[in-house]
Order: sequence, then C-alpha cells, then structure tokens
Amino acid sequence: MPAPSASLYRRSCLATAVLLGTLALVAALPAHAVEGGLGRSITGMQITSYVGVIPPEPGMQWSLSYVQYDGKIGASRPAPIAGQVSLGLEGDVSLWAASGVYVWPTRTGRWNFASMLTVPYIDADVTASLQGPLGNQVRVQDSASNLFDVYFAPVIAGFHINEVQHLSFGLYVYAPTAKYTPGKLANPGLNVWTVSPAAGYTHLFHKGTLEFSVLGGMDWYSRNDDTDYKNGLVLRTDALLVKRTASGWGFGAAAGWLQQVQDDESDLADRLDGFKGRSFGVGPVLTYGKKWSGGEHVDVSFRYLSEFSVRNRFEGDPWSVSISAGF
Repeated sequence: MPAPSASLYRRSCLATAVLLGTLALVAALPAHAVEGGLGRSITGMQITSYVGVIPPEPGMQWSLSYVQYDGKIGASRPAPIAGQVSLGLEGDVSLWAASGVYVWPTRTGRWNFASMLTVPYIDADVTASLQGPLGNQVRVQDSASNLFDVYFAPVIAGFHINEVQHLSFGLYVYAPTAKYTPGKLANPGLNVWTVSPAAGYTHLFHKGTLEFSVLGGMDWYSRNDDTDYKNGLVLRTDALLVKRTASGWGFGAAAGWLQQVQDDESDLADRLDGFKGRSFGVGPVLTYGKKWSGGEHVDVSFRYLSEFSVRNRFEGDPWSVSISAGF
C-alpha cells in the first residue's frame, strides 16, 4: 500500500514538533513514585498530539517548552529521600527544555524515522520533614538550579497503517549528565540511567479534524550507586482526544495512568514495603497551529492535569506550555 497522501499530512504535521519536543520535555521532568518521590514520567503528560505519526517530510524541527509541577506527599505517607524517610514531602519543580528533532529522508512507503535530543534546565525547591537528632521531626528545605539530565531518542519509527491510522515506536534514554550530590534533598539530576521504550497510536476522524491518540510505555531505572537505591519498573498509559477547527485552534482532554509494578530495592525501600506507586490524572488541552505555503509552521500547546487516586507518589496539578517550529 502506498504512503498516506500529503493532503492529510498537512494537518497532522502541524503538531509534529510539539509531539516530539513536548514529549521530550515532560518525560524529562522529575515526577514521583521512586526515590525522593521523583521519577521520569508525569501522569497524563507523556502523550502529545499525533503521537503515532512520524511525518514523511525530512528535516529539522525545534521546540522550546516549559513544565511546572507543584505537588506533595502527605505526612501520613512516609517517603524515601536523601537516604532518610520523610513524613511530609513537598516539591515545586520548573523545567525548561530545548529540543531538536530530525526526521530522516526516506523513500515513499509505510515507514518513517526520526531522532531527538533534549537539553533541559531545572529549578527545584524541596521541603521535607525529617527526623532530628533528638528524635523530633524537623522541616528541612533545599533548592537546586542547573542543567538537568540529557534526554534523547536514537530512533523513533513511524508506521502508517493507512491515511488515518498510524503507529510509532520509540526508544527514549535519559543519561545521568546533571550534577548529583548524595544527601541533598534537591538535585539537578537523578544519578541513574533510565530506558523508556514506548508505542503510540493515532486515529484521525472527520477528515482529520478529530484526533484520538494513545501512548503506552515503561520506565526502567538503573541503580543509584551513591545511595544503593533502585527504582522499580513503572508502566504508563496516556490518552488524548482533540477536536480542531479551520481557524487552527484545537481543544480536548488528556488522561493518564501510572502504575509501578515492581518494588523499589534498598534497605530503605524494604522499610516502606517496596514503596510502589500509582496515580491517575485528567485535564484539558488547548492547541493552536499555523502553517504557511512554504512549509514553515508554528505550533503552540497548553495542558493542565489534576492527579487523583495517588499512592506513594507526589500529588499535584502539573501544567505545560510548548512552542515548536519547523522550517
């Protein structure tokens, strides 16, 4: 079967830079359910528009993105951090990221390929209630601002089932490139490698104006040698429904589910019965895209989610803004 027609792709490619660039950003943001309550994924924010589509047009695409997350773990839920157990943990994290995506030149057909690199900058404030020298609880605050762990995808493959159904397969890797100091509450990096394979599916309805996308993936963490702590495997599923208008505006909703399926491994985690986490989230999405006759395009995406039914994770209301462009 030949590749899908370019006419339908003009709609889907409007948000391709947002798809890859924002995915890079939110996946790099420390979320919660692991050591320090911070992991790699945020409930419902990994998926982006056209997550199953890698476009046939080769070239570079760029995005600048911002994510803000303010969450907490209540005093009734002990959490591991800095080699101790905190009774009450709060985090306020801001992340900026610059992402570059290169779509490879390929022959006409069902398959297209891309590669991605994201360089993020993090600003984090963490407050914890720790045991003091006299056995009492002491509130301790720490901050960190610096480059965050680099995030990249050596290859993202897209398969076109037909003009309206698309699949993508990506291998995403987080490298421990940022500064990490054992014993600090807030660190720019996590001091672990994380490998996150993911598969996306996109179905376009009503001549491409209504999009349904779903993304499934997993986060596998290496051991933190400085703390002898290993986070358990996390599975995640996100879904997105967006209706777009002729004016370029789009509106819809996103939802997500994160489920840790393995216990964390360490003496500290054993004290907390493995510290396996879970969370759900749902919220609105607003997009705008414009493409010019020469092929240039600019895309803007805003998302807000509210987490609920959370266990052994930070609970909050993350939001993100991304601006992407292709020339």
